Amino acid sequence: MIQRVMLVRHINRPEAQAAAQAAARELSVRDIDVVPEGDCTGDIDLVLATGGDGTILAAAEYARKFDAPLLGINMGHMGFLAEVSADGILSVVDMIADGRYTMDTRMTLDIHAHFPDGTEWHDWALNEAVVMHTDVAHPVHLGFGVDGQAVSTYGADGIIFSTPTGSTAYSFSAGGPVVWPDTEAIIMAPLAAHGLFTRPLVVSPSSVLSVNILEDAWSAPEVWCDGLRQRTVPSGTTITATRGCRPVHLLRLDDTPFSTRLVKRFQLPVDGWRKRPSER
Repeated sequence: MIQRVMLVRHINRPEAQAAAQAAARELSVRDIDVVPEGDCTGDIDLVLATGGDGTILAAAEYARKFDAPLLGINMGHMGFLAEVSADGILSVVDMIADGRYTMDTRMTLDIHAHFPDGTEWHDWALNEAVVMHTDVAHPVHLGFGVDGQAVSTYGADGIIFSTPTGSTAYSFSAGGPVVWPDTEAIIMAPLAAHGLFTRPLVVSPSSVLSVNILEDAWSAPEVWCDGLRQRTVPSGTTITATRGCRPVHLLRLDDTPFSTRLVKRFQLPVDGWRKRPSER
């Protein structure tokens, strides 16, 4: 039973703040405690985010920390991570209070950077981790490998390591495949790469993907996790991506299949599908 809800909202969108306030009122009426963002005292049963996918990714940090499910109310444009739009807040609160929901478990990525001076940096991602150049006039030189086997070297704008959840985000825009979110896999998609083998790859969730920052005369690239957390990585650094040790749980309020969500979000043309030639 959900008794304590943490609210996370987009601070620069008045409509997101209004939606959060409306949700707080409705939750309180149903004797569900509302906890403001960042209040880490006590247990949290649900993290409720109002905003776009960026806000939901920020809220995922709290959901992962408390091992609580995450529910997004979409105030943005694409909203692949969101479950409902703002006009459905009343029904959302009713379903939360009545326990009419299910949970999806989404795999994450653990990201480790091993620096040439022997120090390390650790982070994680629900959508993707991106190694990206910082000098727009020059590529970064990378060596890519899987499970200890070197696969390719190339100059590129960067490289993306993505989960299936993130396959419809940055990885997709880089030419990566859409992977159904209940599939467990790791996707690698190069960014504007020059080399003999620069295709996206989908590998087992048990694989270890690695990228070496090769000697480069230009500026050091950066690693970004979910577009929220950043670290500069100098030449000689090795970054590895593995299946995350802790998943994130998304609250689901209906059984709409992912294929339906995909068509709706991307507004895919489906007229004529399954029609006989005489009906087209």
